[in-house]
Amino acid sequence: MYSEEDLNNAVKQDIFKQSSVDNFRQFIDKSKSTNRVDEENFKLIGSFNDIFVVIACLMLLFSSAWVLNSIQPHSGNIVFPIIAWGLSEFFVRKRKMSLPAIVLLIAFIGGIYYLCMSLLNDTLNMSTAIAITATVSTLGAYLHWLRFKVPITIAAGSVSFIAFLTALSLSIFPAMIDYLLSILLFFGIIIFILAMAWDYADMERVTYKSDVAFWLHLTAAPLIIHPIFSMIGLLEGNNSISSIVVAIVLYIFMSLISIAIDRRAFMVSSLAYVLYAISNILETYGDIGYSFALTGVLIGTTLLLLSAYWHQTRSVLLNLLPKSINQYLVQI
Repeated sequence: MYSEEDLNNAVKQDIFKQSSVDNFRQFIDKSKSTNRVDEENFKLIGSFNDIFVVIACLMLLFSSAWVLNSIQPHSGNIVFPIIAWGLSEFFVRKRKMSLPAIVLLIAFIGGIYYLCMSLLNDTLNMSTAIAITATVSTLGAYLHWLRFKVPITIAAGSVSFIAFLTALSLSIFPAMIDYLLSILLFFGIIIFILAMAWDYADMERVTYKSDVAFWLHLTAAPLIIHPIFSMIGLLEGNNSISSIVVAIVLYIFMSLISIAIDRRAFMVSSLAYVLYAISNILETYGDIGYSFALTGVLIGTTLLLLSAYWHQTRSVLLNLLPKSINQYLVQI
């Protein structure tokens, strides 16, 4: 399987002409009755070998950590991110394997986070320990990005940086815990703006920048919708009729944003919260199994219809938006 980035690199190496690649993309769009930009392509699995390599990497990582920790405390935790980086040198930098790149990046940053927390948790208060750990994790993500350029790294680094800023603020001003939801909502909006900036840098969605934007949108949605749902009590058992109306209106609004920016990831990332909230409310007025099933049927049908007519729906919505907004959105 070849990605859009592979085709771009082939053009740079004079293997293909740009006009040939453009004609090929148009041919694929026509043969599949779709629009390449609207498909929101990103490379996840190149072949089954990706899965095979991931299984082997995870076995090596966790087994090594287990064995070394049993010999010397924390030694396995130290070696874990080192092995993850070493495996990335071959499977990511040299072999360009997509799924191992994602898994090894998560393993590297997760390993750094766990190592720092295990060393600091017993000596410092929680907020300070998280602030230091998040700082190291963010630095690790930055160094990993400089070396490997894995698209998900920007999202992972952003989450680490948010954790650092939040923990630092709480350690200095403990009273800010009462505004934690508002802080998370603010950072969610910032991540969304950052995602739009990466999207704007690749309006044709043919480079790695589009993949970076994909993961940022996937990160932004829960950071936005979780605080809002919590603020209105949907996640704390406020199962009133007004709550279900708010949940539906909120998801429709999120869906309209997803359609406008041409990012299904933004909609799907918030779907779990909506399913939980609506099924929880319906449970109050009926059988739990029936309520969840009914919720799934309604939302599932809506999403399938939207998928089938995504291009047409975007066309209508973009025509309703002013040109001042349209110029920053992917065009049909």
